Amino acid sequence: MHIMQTALVPAGIQASRILELWHLTLAVCGAVFAAILLACLVAIVRAPRANRATPVDLSSIDRPQPRTRLWIAAATGVSTVLLLGLLLADVMTDRALSRLPVDDALRIEMTGYQWWWEAKYLSDANTPEFTLANELHVPVGRPVIIALKAADVIHTFWVPNLHGKKDMIPGRDATIEFRADKAGVYRGQCAEFCGYEHALMAFSITADPPARYAAWAAQQRQPAATPVDALALRGRDVFISQDCARCHTVRGTDATGTIGPDLTHLASRQFIAAGTLANNRGNLAGWIVDPRTLKPGTVMPGTRLPPADLQALLVWLETLK
Repeated sequence: MHIMQTALVPAGIQASRILELWHLTLAVCGAVFAAILLACLVAIVRAPRANRATPVDLSSIDRPQPRTRLWIAAATGVSTVLLLGLLLADVMTDRALSRLPVDDALRIEMTGYQWWWEAKYLSDANTPEFTLANELHVPVGRPVIIALKAADVIHTFWVPNLHGKKDMIPGRDATIEFRADKAGVYRGQCAEFCGYEHALMAFSITADPPARYAAWAAQQRQPAATPVDALALRGRDVFISQDCARCHTVRGTDATGTIGPDLTHLASRQFIAAGTLANNRGNLAGWIVDPRTLKPGTVMPGTRLPPADLQALLVWLETLK
């Protein structure tokens, strides 16, 4: 499915309001630019031609020019009115963004880390139902409230197709509310420089029809399936016995680490490393063995495994759907 990241194709009411404000600002600024350019051209055309044989007459240089003063006053007045109009439009847009009805809203708690995203889907009792990383799903037509947190440095949540930017500051809680009105996959990005791999800190929000979203959420609530293949069983044992289980959680196993992303349904994701690499066996192998070459600066250390153990581990990871 095509992944979109642009503020010019809104998929929700908030993004539409922001785009309308942008169009208004562009039109006003374009008109002002055109007026200034026209005034400059008129001044150039009407300016008297210099005659080198005749000295320049400077006697009237300090003489008041009523017509000029009138034009300056008019331009100042029009500029003031336009700026006040843009200010009013900005305030009205801001108020419109905060009026989204949030009855029966889906609630998610999202935390930004260097350089990935953790998302906890919350129940009606405000307790986590399941946790995933970097790839969110939401139902079309249902409001979503995301509580935003930062674990280390300042990050900024931004999905331009759905809403504007929202800063995530360590020690401060913030929320963002939106509603996706069109099905699709919308790319998000950290929009605040947050360190070496800031540019590779992406995420996605997939807006699904309600029935498809319900099926996806039901699958995400389930623990990892018990492998029946001998090679996959060996791969699970490798994961548990190595450092993997100290950092990652896989529900349904003894892996309960909380430092890195939850991998319970890793195979259901399109990408790994926060949108950096496609989720396939080759990239998974490279990420396990040497993540800091693929994404310099990442905290995750490489894990050197015998080839047979690595292949078994990859087979098991591919069962986590």
